[in-house]
Amino acid sequence: MGDQQNTGKCPVMHGSNTQEKADVKAWWPESLNLNILHQHDRKTNPMDEDFDYREEVKKLDFEALKQDLHALMTDSQEWWPADWGHYGGLMIRMAWHSAGTYRLADGRGGGGTGNQRFAPLNSWPDNGNLDKARRLLWPIKKKYGNKISWADLFILAGNVAYESMGLKTFGFSYGREDIWHPEEDIYWGAEKEWLAPSDERYGDVDKPSTLENPLAAVQMGLIYVNPEGVNGQPDPLKTAEQVRVTFARMAMNDEETVALTAGGHTVGKAHGNGDAGALGPEPEGADVENQGLGWLNPHMDGKAANAVTSGIEGAWTTNPTVFDMGYFDLLFGYEWELTKSPAGANQYEPIGIKEEDMPVDPTDMKTRVKPMMTDADMAMKVDPKYRAICEKFMADPEYFKDCFARAWFKLTHRDMGPKSRYIGPEVPAEDLIWQDPVPQGETNYIEEVVKEKIAEAGLSLEELVCTAWDSARTFRGSDMRGGANGARIRLAPQKDWEGNEPARLAKVLKVYEQISAETGASIADVIVLGGNLGIEQAARAAGHDVHVPFLKGRGDATDEMTDAESFEPLEPLADGFRNWQKKDYVVKPEEMLLDRAQLMGLTAPEMTVLLGGMRVLGTNHGGSQHGVFTDRVGQLTNDFFVNLTDMANRWEPTGKNSYNIVDRKSGSTKFTATRVDLVFGSNSILRAYAELYAQDDNQEKFVKDFVAAWTKVMNADRFDVA
Repeated sequence: MGDQQNTGKCPVMHGSNTQEKADVKAWWPESLNLNILHQHDRKTNPMDEDFDYREEVKKLDFEALKQDLHALMTDSQEWWPADWGHYGGLMIRMAWHSAGTYRLADGRGGGGTGNQRFAPLNSWPDNGNLDKARRLLWPIKKKYGNKISWADLFILAGNVAYESMGLKTFGFSYGREDIWHPEEDIYWGAEKEWLAPSDERYGDVDKPSTLENPLAAVQMGLIYVNPEGVNGQPDPLKTAEQVRVTFARMAMNDEETVALTAGGHTVGKAHGNGDAGALGPEPEGADVENQGLGWLNPHMDGKAANAVTSGIEGAWTTNPTVFDMGYFDLLFGYEWELTKSPAGANQYEPIGIKEEDMPVDPTDMKTRVKPMMTDADMAMKVDPKYRAICEKFMADPEYFKDCFARAWFKLTHRDMGPKSRYIGPEVPAEDLIWQDPVPQGETNYIEEVVKEKIAEAGLSLEELVCTAWDSARTFRGSDMRGGANGARIRLAPQKDWEGNEPARLAKVLKVYEQISAETGASIADVIVLGGNLGIEQAARAAGHDVHVPFLKGRGDATDEMTDAESFEPLEPLADGFRNWQKKDYVVKPEEMLLDRAQLMGLTAPEMTVLLGGMRVLGTNHGGSQHGVFTDRVGQLTNDFFVNLTDMANRWEPTGKNSYNIVDRKSGSTKFTATRVDLVFGSNSILRAYAELYAQDDNQEKFVKDFVAAWTKVMNADRFDVA
C-alpha cells in the first residue's frame, strides 16, 4: 500500500541514459578523458570481425555503380526536386563539404570516414540540406551494400556529378572505410554557438594568420570562410586574406584555391529564396517524425527554387549544369554591386547584365533570373594575386580545367595517404608530391647481417631506439602521413627538428648510411632494424629472449619526392613517450600525450606499456632522468610500473611540471618525474593498466605487449604490404 501514490507514473528514469548527466567529466572537469583512445572500438561497429572493406570493395561492379550514379543525377524526385532537373550541384557540395573539413595541422577531418553522417557535421549550418543529398543516395547504397562505403559514395557522387556536367576528372580511388560513431577526437573550436563571431578563434581577426591552431574554418559550423564577408561584413580584400590562410591550412596553394573556387562555383547555385528564420531544426535537433531530415521549411514547401540553405540566392553562371568558363565570363565581364538576397544575406549582383547571360530559374525554365557572387568570389577579382591567376586561367581554359581536376582530386583524396592505399580502375598513374611518394625498397638482403653490422657499430641503446622511434612517431592515422617508411627523418625539415636531437641523429645516420651501402638494405629499414636490435638486447638483459618482428622493403625518399613545407606541421611539439616538450603550453602535458598516441593509432593499454618501457630503456629526450624509475636502465623491465605503484613512496611537486618521488621512511629522493609519468598512477583507468604491468606474474606479459606495440608503431605506415 505504501507505493500507491506512484500509481500511473512512468517507471522510466527520464533522461537518465540519454540526456546530459553528471558523468565523470561533469563532476571532475579536470580529469583526463581517455575516450579518444578507444572511441572506435568494436562496441560501435556492427560489422563482423572478419569484415574487411578494402577487400570487399574490390568485388564491386565499378561500372554499374557509376552508371546508376549518372542516372541519379537527372532523376529528379518530387520529395526534393533537382535544380534544373540535375542533382549535380547538390552532390558536388556534399562531396566537397565531406572532404573540405581536412586540415593540415593535425590531418584530422576530411572525407575518409563518412563522418558527415553524424553530429555535429550532419547538422552544421554550412551543411544545410546535405541531409537530402545523402538520402537521395540511399537507394544506391542499399543496392550495393557492403561493397561501397558511405565515405566512398559521398566522394564518388561528386566525381560523377562533375563528369555528367562535362568535366574530365583526374581520377578516383575507393578504399575509405566507414566509421560508426562520430570522430570525437576532432577539435572544431571552443565556441558554444553556431556561427559565433570569428573573433573568438583569432588572436586578431584582422590578422588571419592568428587563427587558432589546428583550426582552418573561420567560424564554428563553416567549412571554409563566411561567404558574406568577415563576420558577415562584406569586404572582398579582407575576405581574400582569410581565404588564403584557410585554404593553406587545408593544404592548398593560391592556384589551387582559385581553381577550386572557380570550379566549384561553375556549377549549381546557392539557396536563399525565403525566410531563413522559418526553417525547422537541424537534423540532430529534429523530432522523430522527420526521420533524420532537418531544416524543413513550412513556406512554399521549401523545395527547389524556394529552398533556403546559406541564405544567399542564385547561380554563379549562365549555364549552372555545364562545366565551362562561365564563372570567369560573368565575374570579369560585369561590374558587381552589393545587394541582399530574399533571405537577407549579403551578396553581389551584376550591373546591366544582358538577358542572355542570365541563368534560367531552377524550376521555371522559361524565366531568367540574375546570377550572384559572394564576397569570396569578389575576392578572386580584387586580390592582385588571385586576379592574376584568374587571368591566367581565362587565357588558357584547358589549363584551368586541368588545374581544377587536379585540385579536386587532391581535395577529395588528401586524407587517404600514399598511393599504395588507392583501389579501383580510375587510380591515376601519375605520382603526386602531396601523396608523399616512397620508392619500393630492397628486400634481397639478409636481416641478421644488417643487425650484426649495427651491433658492431658501437651505437648506444639510446641511439638505436630513439632514432627508430623518432622516425616512426610522425605517423598520423588521421591522414596516413608520416612514419618510418621513406626515412624522411634524414631530410629537411625533419633532420633539424629539435625533438629529433639533430646532433645525435646526424651521428647515427652517418653510421646507417654506410651499413645501407654495404648491405643493400634501405636506410629506412636499417633505422627500424636498429631500434628492434636495441629492444632485443634490452629484453635479453632482463632475462627475456625475444625476437622483434620485422618487415623488409621500406624505401628511401628523396628531397625531390618530399614537399618539405607540408611536413612542417608534422613536427612534434611534445612527445610524452620521450618525456619532452618543446616549451610550456596551455594544454597539459598528459593531454598532449593522448593526442600524440591517438594520431599514432595507439590504444590506452598500448600507450601505457610503450611509455613504461621507453622510460626504463633510458630514451628520454636529452638524457633526462624524469620518469626513469629503475636502477637497471637499459633493461626492458616493468620497473616503471613497480616503483610508480609502490606505496613505500610519496610524491612531491617541485615545480610546474616536476616532481620528486621520495622514500617515506628515509625522506630521500629516489626518482624525479613529470605529469606525464605520474598520470599513470593518478588516473584511475591508467592506474589499472599500470597495476596490471606491475604485477609479479606479468613481467613476461609486459615484454610481450611492449614488443607488439613497438612493432605496431614501426609498421603503421606499411601500406605497401598486405
